[in-house]
Amino acid sequence: MSALPFPNIDPVIFEIGPVAVHWYGLGYVVGILFAWWYAKRLVTTPHLWANDTPPMKPQDLDDFVVWAAAGVVLGGRAGYVLFYDLPRYIENPLDIIAVWQGGMSFHGGMLGTILAMVLFARSRGINPWSLLDTVAAGTPVGLGLVRLANFINSELWGRPTDMPWGVIFPDGGPLPRHPSQIYEAALEGLVLFCVLRLLTHRRLSLKTPRFVGGAFVCGYGLSRIFVEFFRMPDAHIGYLMGGWLTMGMVLSLPMVAAGLWAMLTARKPAPAGQET
Repeated sequence: MSALPFPNIDPVIFEIGPVAVHWYGLGYVVGILFAWWYAKRLVTTPHLWANDTPPMKPQDLDDFVVWAAAGVVLGGRAGYVLFYDLPRYIENPLDIIAVWQGGMSFHGGMLGTILAMVLFARSRGINPWSLLDTVAAGTPVGLGLVRLANFINSELWGRPTDMPWGVIFPDGGPLPRHPSQIYEAALEGLVLFCVLRLLTHRRLSLKTPRFVGGAFVCGYGLSRIFVEFFRMPDAHIGYLMGGWLTMGMVLSLPMVAAGLWAMLTARKPAPAGQET
């Protein structure tokens, strides 16, 4: 079968003594910084918001970025431990803090970030839904970068395929496989970002709190479920049913439902001076 050669890119960008900088870690850092910068651009553009009044100040986002980083890392690690490999970590609890060995769950990171949003928004008197909308709009860029890093790391590869773009991964055996990391980078990253950009700047959906956040949550869930049909499940979990149902699908279904609920129930606030 024809296959594309795997680009042998070193997962480590550079090393300084005992410190190694990985593409995977850089993806998280750049993703968080981009979402922070993009969110600040949104809240300094009044016409995007209801009553031409942004729900927060750029300085609020400066303070929140630390909360967001903690939510992503702590939630992502906790989610992986609980959802994907709990028996192993019960036997080796010290491995829980070894995040440099890999093992992060998007679903856990999302829950951790949402918790950070709720706590931070309440402490500042900000509508939590508007904070979710603001942060969600730029998040797909980080998702796409991390998926590209997964590809570089030769991890989370896809099922065997006879398609001409199949890739023989160094750790994936002799058969060409779907580059499912690239599929995810395209759908969860590029496509989802473009959809949200259309919602924020063309449809002006930031004027309707929780619509953009709901679109992000639903869009990610649908993208993840679709790609799971091409991606190999974690070896220690396998398929949950019928040779097709995976843990990623199970965790993403509630996201689709929650995102749809948020969009369908979103309402524009009353014009200024007409609140009842």
